[in-house]
Amino acid sequence: MSKIDNASAYDSGIYDSNIVNVLPYYTEFHAQVMDLVKTMGLNAPEWLDTGCGTGTLALRALSENNSIRFTLADPSAQMLEQARAKTGDKASYVNCGSHELSFENKFDVVTAIQSHHYYDKPGREQAVKHCYDALKEGGVFVTFENIKMSTEASDAIGLKRWENFLSKSFDQEEVKRHIDRRGVEVFPITIEEHLKLLKECGFASVNVLWQSYLQAGFWAIK
Repeated sequence: MSKIDNASAYDSGIYDSNIVNVLPYYTEFHAQVMDLVKTMGLNAPEWLDTGCGTGTLALRALSENNSIRFTLADPSAQMLEQARAKTGDKASYVNCGSHELSFENKFDVVTAIQSHHYYDKPGREQAVKHCYDALKEGGVFVTFENIKMSTEASDAIGLKRWENFLSKSFDQEEVKRHIDRRGVEVFPITIEEHLKLLKECGFASVNVLWQSYLQAGFWAIK
């Protein structure tokens, strides 16, 4: 494996080909986001995708609606290069993490897909607050994140399910590497903690969008 050039388990060059084997239903995350935005009637939104990775969400969304005006942000310059290769002049690019965003009341949509679980508690709070600040009134924030179950016993079951999924694609050493990152390199929180954080950041409406295995999606209206 190449040297890691971002906070994920894989370098940017092979991220896309591996993430679907790490996160069950990963492609469904993007489908849920796009369906929500479409249902809200946002036909030509200003859209910030923070922690954009290789730009797959933007590429998929633009293939359905080329009127979207994307801003793509990521702390990894290498990831951002991959995104630029996919979307070119259809987006603008910012090399920073969510905690460094400085936008105010600019976007109709802000998304953060599998990017905030790298933060500790204060860092996550700052990241979400900056996403809130970047939204216009009535704008929607959508995030998908790794989660913890509500008790240690249920979390152990969730971990076993994820281990079984990983074992379909990886050897035991690689499976262990993914499991061992949890709580050390990535810091999942419960669904209840996610909803509480969104409320504390000021969102008027906070909701669960989707959940499976050890991932969940949330949407919140400013």
